[in-house]
Amino acid sequence: MAALEALKEALMAGNANKVREEVQKALEAGIEPGTIINDGLIAAMSVIGVKFKNNEVYVPEVLVAARAMHAGMDVVKPLLAGGELGNKGTFVIGTVKTDLHDIGKNLVAMMMEGVGFKVVDLGIDVPVEKFVQAVEEHKPQIVGISALLTSTMMQMKKTVDGLAAYRDQIKIMVGGAPVTQKFADEIGADGYAPDAASAAELAVKLVSS
Repeated sequence: MAALEALKEALMAGNANKVREEVQKALEAGIEPGTIINDGLIAAMSVIGVKFKNNEVYVPEVLVAARAMHAGMDVVKPLLAGGELGNKGTFVIGTVKTDLHDIGKNLVAMMMEGVGFKVVDLGIDVPVEKFVQAVEEHKPQIVGISALLTSTMMQMKKTVDGLAAYRDQIKIMVGGAPVTQKFADEIGADGYAPDAASAAELAVKLVSS
């Protein structure tokens, strides 16, 4: 569909104004909002994710593309039937208590939206109780826990332990510079990803398994 191809190109170029225009044109051409999101915005963001993984684009380009995606989403969102957005489920994410880093977390949150999750971002310095509260309130399929310092990695274990009562309802993913697959296994997480694009792929696998 030519309208969606133009939309994808605008998003991959990070042109937020053009994305808005192309979404509007697609709507006027009678394309369903859900199709615009899945085959236009999310499809383009997936390409960006692959390029990011292959070091063909870097963090600034991903952030610009994500902003362009949000610009398109803002046009489409009011027209959606309830539940059409976030059709993969809900993803709660936060950086653990005493850790104030958020660039990696923000990238993951954007990638998760880009593959169709509704994202609840708890921010930085998130205590265990706040993760528990978010699980009770939002009933997510996945909880993503981020730590960027070696000294805050043990907060991850505390958070995983604190969510023990909900493990039959949620999957827990962990990530961040010092985190490894071995550490994820040791603390009992369901998944680990080394970067935002891999995290999005893993999340899709976890909800479909």
